[in-house]
Amino acid sequence: MTSPFSPTLDPAVLVFEDGSRHPGRAYGARGTTLGEVVFATGMTGYQETLTDPSYAGQIVLQTAPHIGNTGMNAEDVESRRIWVSGYIVRDPSRVVSNWRSEESLDEALERDGIVGISGIDTRAVTRVLRSAGSMRGAIFSGDAAAIDADEQLRIVREAPEMSGRNLSAEVSVTAAEITPAAEGVPHLGNLAVLDLGVKQATVVNLAARGFDVHVMPQSATIDDIRAIDPVAVFYSNGPGDPAASDDHVSLLRAVLDERLPFFGICFGNQLLGRALGFGTYKLPFGHRGINQPVLDKQTGRVEITAHNHGFAVDAPIEGTVDSPNGYGRVEVSHVGLNDNVVEGLRALDLPAFSVQYHPEAAAGPHDANYLFDRFAELVVSTQKDNN
Repeated sequence: MTSPFSPTLDPAVLVFEDGSRHPGRAYGARGTTLGEVVFATGMTGYQETLTDPSYAGQIVLQTAPHIGNTGMNAEDVESRRIWVSGYIVRDPSRVVSNWRSEESLDEALERDGIVGISGIDTRAVTRVLRSAGSMRGAIFSGDAAAIDADEQLRIVREAPEMSGRNLSAEVSVTAAEITPAAEGVPHLGNLAVLDLGVKQATVVNLAARGFDVHVMPQSATIDDIRAIDPVAVFYSNGPGDPAASDDHVSLLRAVLDERLPFFGICFGNQLLGRALGFGTYKLPFGHRGINQPVLDKQTGRVEITAHNHGFAVDAPIEGTVDSPNGYGRVEVSHVGLNDNVVEGLRALDLPAFSVQYHPEAAAGPHDANYLFDRFAELVVSTQKDNN
């Protein structure tokens, strides 16, 4: 194992599908890794980023120049492992300095087999991605860095694109896991959470609102959901292209048909959009970071929010429209102020809503955490209406 306190001399190179090459130094595990190269703008929270299942299939570039200062700890992880396909940083910290640290970031990357690269001009690469859009790429490190350049480029160009990929099965649990409602809060009942890449902070926030949280495999059926007698259904964040998740859309339509209260975040927002009858599309370079301004049209507040998405819902920003699939009136509830992307949906004739960003945002900001309260209130009001 390479000591985190001395920079490695092992070579590495980042290769893009357009043929551009960026040499650097090996970081984390050695070898070859492929994925869609994206950039994340968070200045803090690299541990939450790395363990967010939504990043499966992606090589993540951190725009913050100095990464690894506070090490890694078991308390802050968002899932059972690091999910990024690869990791790009400029200056990895040579010293870990935090009383909560249990291992260095370099050690964690090696343990989970994550191939990384350091010493890269991340600002220059970010500018390329902002201009050209997210691209397929690969990191070749250690002995793999010596592979012929033409062969490296061939490997990159033969890698699958993110469009059309369904990655839910790779990150989801294989059997249901139950987290009981927190003590001292009104008990609301069983909540069916479809795990498309759920984060632990989401489970904690839902349990804190009085739900017994049943995290269910992404292959769950409507009968599986009915079997737990749920008071509501939740779709989590997750990786991949929403256009490749027809089964999850069909399941959600069955949920809407039964008028069960529904809340979705991130990938769940895109799938609600599809279930209502809207399309989705791929953003040029996506939204990834913890500093994205979003307008809540219901309150008029501008919130600073955490994002991780490369796809978005194609729906009219202004006014109320009829659901193309017959679910009544729908409105866009939240809008991204950087580029007017749909950041939330609300069904007016069904107890269903969603947002494109992460209200749990374990690394912050916490401006949108109230949405969990809004969901709990929706469930309570629906129960009253049905009694």
